[in-house]
Parts: sequence; structure tokens; C-alpha cells
Amino acid sequence: MKKLWRLSWLLAIILMLIGCGGHHGTRPSNASAHGNSGRSSRDSGGIYDDTSKPQGSRYRDGSDSIPEGPPPDVSHLPEPVPQVEPRSLYGNKSPYSVLGRTYSVLPTARGYDERGIASFYGSKFHGYKTSSLEDYDMYKFTAASKVLPLPSYARVTNLQTGKSVIVRVNDRGPFHEDRVIDLSYAAAVKIGVWPKGTGLVEVQGIDPSAPPQQEAPPPPLVSATPAHPPSIYLQVGAFSDPANAERIAAQLRVANFAPVQVSDATIAGRLVHRVRIGPLGDVDSADQVSAKIEQMGLPQPQVAVD
Repeated sequence: MKKLWRLSWLLAIILMLIGCGGHHGTRPSNASAHGNSGRSSRDSGGIYDDTSKPQGSRYRDGSDSIPEGPPPDVSHLPEPVPQVEPRSLYGNKSPYSVLGRTYSVLPTARGYDERGIASFYGSKFHGYKTSSLEDYDMYKFTAASKVLPLPSYARVTNLQTGKSVIVRVNDRGPFHEDRVIDLSYAAAVKIGVWPKGTGLVEVQGIDPSAPPQQEAPPPPLVSATPAHPPSIYLQVGAFSDPANAERIAAQLRVANFAPVQVSDATIAGRLVHRVRIGPLGDVDSADQVSAKIEQMGLPQPQVAVD
């Protein structure tokens, strides 16, 4: 009888321990205080997203992909309507550092206008939290930017096709230095960045608080290739001293980079001498040349699309 009582007592202790340890918190303890409503990390279609983990181990899939079959018909998807929104409590720290580089978040999207290379992201991230702790939905017109505030709005135009789309920026990235914006899968399909994977684009910030007459009219949606297609250049530096510019240019020519150009430009009222390589044939070529320049001990070049 004594042995039976002892066995029952041990069983009760074990059951109590299991009951206490069976559920582990996957959200920060103060998540609800910051507007996250204390939602479970399984909110998005059963996705288990532990945002306390490093980026490299958060996702179920090891590499990104797109849904099987033909691309969705995005022609009937509504584009987001720009509106004034409060800044997200997450994702707007400034400055912030990723992979050894530091970035500053702009106070507003007003006046932002940049050309560069766009990429897109798909199934690997679908249903997981963005930097603003919203759920990423690859079938909505959204985007990731290194510098635009979260959330904000921008018009992205494919310079090679003329097609454009308004996106709501709710995520950080892309942290590949040669890229200016990461588009959702739907946005990439809309303007023709999919299926190639990358495209030359212009990103123009939209200020919803500006009176309508102050906003530039949206460019027409056209599918014809522009008469003067854009070209990719890599800018290795901009120098006030022309001798420094020529020294770097000579170093690049000796290393068999071609063509290397030194051109003058006025930036913020100051004359500078830019050292550029290009035009380059495509994005892959630009990536390869950029890597070789870094191997020479020179700073990573900036992508310029003209």
C-alpha cells in the first residue's frame, strides 16, 4: 500500500511538471503593449514564427521559391491606396546595423526618388512576420526598403517595360547592397520583374499628406520597351580631387575592367569627379564585377542606373 501511494505521488508530480512545461512563449512578453495584440506566432495559416530566433533559423524553408504553376492574375488585385498612417513601433529604429553595415531611416517618403535594381521574395517568407511585425503576404502589393519608413508608400516603375505599381512598404531589406528594393511576388509579377528575378526600376516615394495637386501624376502603364533602355553602371567613387579619381580609374583599367569612365557631376552644389564602370550587360554581370572590385580592397561600388 505504501508503495502504491508513493507511485501515485510521483505520477502526480510528473503530470504537474508536464502541464507547466508544455507551452513556451514565442512572442515578447510586452508584445501586446506595442500593438501586437499578443497574437500567437501561428496566426498566419499555421506558420510557426519565433521572431526571437536569428533570421537564418526562423524560416521553415532553407531557400526562397515561388508557387508552382502559372503566375497569378494580378491585374484584378487592388493597389494599396496611400494614406497617412502612424509609424510602426517596430522596424523604424535609426540608425540600425545589418551584416556590418549601418543604415538610417528617412523621416518621410516625401521626395525619395532612387533608381536601381529590384529583386523580389516569395514562398519562404509567406506568412512570416515582416520587420514591422505585420504578416508578409506575397499576394499583396508590398515591398521592403532599407531606408523608407514603415509603413510608407512608393510607386515602383520597371524602367525596361514602363509598367508600374504602388506598393506599401512594410519590411526591411534587401540587404544585398546592389539592390534598392525587394518587391512582393505579386508586385514583381505586376511590373515584369518576375520571372527574371531582378529588374531595373525607379522607386518614388509617395506623401499621402500632400495636397493632391502637389503629387506628381502617375506615369502611364505601358508595356512597350522604352526607346532608350536604361543601362547599369557601377560607381566606384566620387572625388573632389580629379587626381584621386584618375588614380582609381587607372587602377581599375590595369585590372582589366572596361570601360572605365571619369565624369563630372554637380552634387549638392559641389563639383565631383565620378569613377564609373559600364555600361554593364545585366544584373549578374554587375554582381560579378562588384565582387571583384571588393576583392581588390576598394569600397563596394554603388549601382547607378542611367
